[in-house]
Amino acid sequence: MHNKVVFHAMKALNSFGFPVLRFNFRGTGLSAGRHDEGRGEIADVQAALAWLKHEFTLPIIFAGFSFGSATGLRAVCPDPDVKALISIGTPVEAEGRLYSYEFLRDCTKPKLFVSGDRDHYGPHALLEQVVAQAAEPKELVFVPGDHFFVGHLDEMRLTIESWINELLEHDSLLPS
Repeated sequence: MHNKVVFHAMKALNSFGFPVLRFNFRGTGLSAGRHDEGRGEIADVQAALAWLKHEFTLPIIFAGFSFGSATGLRAVCPDPDVKALISIGTPVEAEGRLYSYEFLRDCTKPKLFVSGDRDHYGPHALLEQVVAQAAEPKELVFVPGDHFFVGHLDEMRLTIESWINELLEHDSLLPS
């Protein structure tokens, strides 16, 4: 919740007037509970969405980083109130875990995938395969940097802002 990638993504969304909710998954930081290998963490995302829907009557754009992206995409693809998805540092293989994204074949919401060009958790070829199998509309952008975009956070943020701006021009998702 407090890393620089999440902070810059939050600033990108907030620059368009979207309220942003950042949270730690169960067992992370000071959050209660224990890590549940992704199962319970999907429920964490769904609880966050429920809170957003209760507090605001705005279109929701989901943005997740790394594990948050992999888990969040599963939770938000079927949710009709989530209008667009941003996956940052999408992990394909990390520390012996392989991530599966077959569900993206049926997810027809606009999707942006942003990855560092040297991200060891999302190697080019593997991430390109994941995105190729996802339903349209989708866009994959490699920006300089590693998994945490060290030295290139501005490029990551500008990529997100440019995509949101393009999305808003075509879909009138802008908060009033």
